[in-house]
Amino acid sequence: MTTSPAPSPAPSPAQHPSALAASLKGPLPSDPNARLALFAFRRIGAHGLHDAAAAALLLQAFGAGFRRPLVLLRAMMADLAHAATCPITIAPCCCLRMTGSETTVLTILARAETAPDSARLLLGDLIGVRRPDGVLASITLLAQAFADAGRPISL
Repeated sequence: MTTSPAPSPAPSPAQHPSALAASLKGPLPSDPNARLALFAFRRIGAHGLHDAAAAALLLQAFGAGFRRPLVLLRAMMADLAHAATCPITIAPCCCLRMTGSETTVLTILARAETAPDSARLLLGDLIGVRRPDGVLASITLLAQAFADAGRPISL
């Protein structure tokens, strides 16, 4: 008598990659300042402009000068939400990979001062607007706030 292996069960939904998992394009940035900006971006994106964890993180990172980056991050998030004509995908805070949208936002932050034309084109593609100058201004101010505090964002 021969025995054959039992057929494998159908894969469960938990074994299929979710839409979010498929959108996770790249690893977290190696730059600690970019990771700080990413975490605060995720917290405010998921929990609102007045998220206490994002404020506490920036307080810990910037000390007494935390208000400027916090206010500018809130302004950037409000501008992005108001101007975007398409969704901006944000991963959960605990996720060890970045979505394409998050990668683009960090690239824009890193290029805002050094390559503004490139940052403008990336931002226009991200939010689906031809003239993203108002949003780019708030992103540039946030990048300057990080740099002025000795935490320039680079990728």
